[in-house]
Amino acid sequence: MHGAALSGWLMVALCTATGVYCLLRTRVCVGAARRAAGGEAVMGFGMASMALPAAVLTPPEWGWAVYAAVFGAAALHGLSGLFGGRHGGHHAHHLVGSLAMVYMALAMASAGPGAHAGHPAATAGGVPLLTGTLLLYYGVYVLHTGTRLVPVAAPVGVGTGGGGGCAGAGTPNTGDTGDAGGAGGAGGGWVTRPELALVCRLSMALVTVAMLLTL
Repeated sequence: MHGAALSGWLMVALCTATGVYCLLRTRVCVGAARRAAGGEAVMGFGMASMALPAAVLTPPEWGWAVYAAVFGAAALHGLSGLFGGRHGGHHAHHLVGSLAMVYMALAMASAGPGAHAGHPAATAGGVPLLTGTLLLYYGVYVLHTGTRLVPVAAPVGVGTGGGGGCAGAGTPNTGDTGDAGGAGGAGGGWVTRPELALVCRLSMALVTVAMLLTL
């Protein structure tokens, strides 16, 4: 019981920190980058709420329908970003993540009273093939993102760019500077660091894996 509560609080802390960071990005990014940061903030806070230990918050039966509706709206947001934008891959990942949250909310709803995301004691009703597919996707995503966080030497005279964190998917180990005009000014500072954006996405992916393992 204590182990389950500890893991739940750890997931809450990671997702809350991600949500706060993404909110900060919405203050310094503009255009598509700002919308992407807003969508990630919704994901972070929503996942933090889902991961709260049952002793703190046990959602009513209709609560899972609310989660499904919120993440369904986030999925539509991610779907709209697939068209007419540069960072289709990032928007596709956001769409998959939102749909995964909808799936888990529906699975928890079907499990009946007492089910709670992120807790091994909960017996949720998931579809094994779909759960396995999502676990495979997120496993590959975690490994791929982890390798992108490994620093490599940049050519002399090539900077990493201060606005990478405002790009849809910054790549700090390749010197990607992101969208032109992605940052809302030079005052973004550490908020626009591309590696921090990747760390946050990696954290949410790891939390999603932990939640999927409970289905």
